Amino acid sequence: MSVAIVDFRPDHAPAWAGLNRAWLAEGGFEIEAKDLKAIDDPHGAFLVGGGRIFIAERDGEALGCCALIRIEDGFEVSKMTVTPAARGLGLARRLLETCEAAARQAGALRLYLETNSALKPAIALYESAGFVHLPPRPTPYARADVFMEKRL
Repeated sequence: MSVAIVDFRPDHAPAWAGLNRAWLAEGGFEIEAKDLKAIDDPHGAFLVGGGRIFIAERDGEALGCCALIRIEDGFEVSKMTVTPAARGLGLARRLLETCEAAARQAGALRLYLETNSALKPAIALYESAGFVHLPPRPTPYARADVFMEKRL
């Protein structure tokens, strides 16, 4: 069966938490306070403020996820991951494209993101999708050392 990109539902909460804890552990990153809020309360962290969460799902199994956080002039792309077993299927690109389409539909002027320089495949994906690097800025994440945006 094919993989569908669907909007987050409450029954996705355990998979959402597992996916996010897994990529943080895989990267050797500490789970920070902002991570805990996003993992433990996705509804409050993203949806209440006008954001979105997307799940890549096959046969009821969550293979990946990505979220949008509403910011003043657009959205921040957040918490994108794909399970190791599903990498190479183009799911991260599909998740990113879904985020961009949702942002455009909402009238956003830009997408913004923060990541870590060790996540080279993610950075390559963002660059290939038209994101450009920005100078460093204040961030609540100790691990964030790459800042990017895409004007829509």
